[in-house]
Amino acid sequence: MVCLRIPISAKDVHNNWKLGLVATGLKKDQIFVGDISTLYKSGNTTVDVKVDTYSNDESVGPGTILVIRPVSTKVTVNDILHGTKAALSFNIPDHKSGKYLHPHAAIDSSIGLNPSPLLELSAAIGSKDLCLGAEIGFNTTSASFTKYNAGVTFNKPDFSAALMLADKGQTLKTSYIHYVDRPDGFTVAAEMTHRFSTFENRFTIGSSQLIDPKTVLKTRFSDDGKAAFQCQRTWRPNSLITLSAEYDSTKIFSSSTKFGLALSLKP
Repeated sequence: MVCLRIPISAKDVHNNWKLGLVATGLKKDQIFVGDISTLYKSGNTTVDVKVDTYSNDESVGPGTILVIRPVSTKVTVNDILHGTKAALSFNIPDHKSGKYLHPHAAIDSSIGLNPSPLLELSAAIGSKDLCLGAEIGFNTTSASFTKYNAGVTFNKPDFSAALMLADKGQTLKTSYIHYVDRPDGFTVAAEMTHRFSTFENRFTIGSSQLIDPKTVLKTRFSDDGKAAFQCQRTWRPNSLITLSAEYDSTKIFSSSTKFGLALSLKP
């Protein structure tokens, strides 16, 4: 598995605009997935455009088949009214509506402009300590719900806890993050998942800490026999090199170890 991320940026201080371009690619076996993101910011307006691509070297016929997925565009305008933000998001060819944000509440609704439109609605309300949110999706063709999820989070300076009901009420997830008061910024996290249909439980723990001011080490262990780590180093301002690995103890007779290397360059 090979991952590559290349950011490019430019700005004009006189005309007060900024332009950023990020190309990301991931190759695993015969499959390559990549995207190109462009961010343009002028004053209080931000335009974000993203194009996804997908290719499979084992496609029928000679060569590689490249598929360009829908173009995702998001336009954000800050401070239309004091403390508010307006955003318009749409995909081509599947267009969608916008959303309204407030410092303590947010409502997002969308409808697909196609022969089989999907209706989606999400809302959140809260403060810096407590937040409640929910989302629903409805398929107008089959007259059925595609999703309905809800969650609550509780935040304090030294910890954060969350409880979420997902997968149409079939999965209960709870997570906890504790920030230890240490010079290396040591953080420990745990997540537990319960599926009501199969009575299956999953448990994952992880940690993050600074090895030195420029190096961060992250680890993850799960009850299904997987262990992973990630080491990220800032070798120059705004440029990162990341080394990652994962071991699966259940795959003894196959490829049980995965390695990854990512390089991020920014002038």
